[in-house]
Amino acid sequence: MPLIVGVLLGVVTGLIGSVGGFDRDRAFYPTVTIVVASYYALFAVMGSSMHALVLEVLVGSVFAAAAIIGFRSSLWVVVVALAVHGLSDFVHTKVISNPGVPAWWPQFCASIDIVLAAWLAWVLKRARLDPSRRAPALS
Repeated sequence: MPLIVGVLLGVVTGLIGSVGGFDRDRAFYPTVTIVVASYYALFAVMGSSMHALVLEVLVGSVFAAAAIIGFRSSLWVVVVALAVHGLSDFVHTKVISNPGVPAWWPQFCASIDIVLAAWLAWVLKRARLDPSRRAPALS
């Protein structure tokens, strides 16, 4: 059930992004990537585990950095980040012991991440977004 709901929610999120025009702004999918990577830190707080929180923030920072790099260079980096995050969900509980993670979360999150990675790849292939259009320089 978590896989099915995750796939459906991933499709709905992609549709909302495309139909609503949110994905015309190259920040949409990088922001989604940062948000999905942050949930594990939230679960560590909910599980009252400082050790898990430190590990989750470190791992989440890697995905946030990839999202920022992808935003500033090529959205294909964001496709890879979403896909890798989705795949990492399948092994997360074997690598980091986080007592706050619901048992259904890894499958749910993995399916959303992988669907959104595929959706963004499809959007980029259709040339709705320029994957390498540079973001404005920081002041």
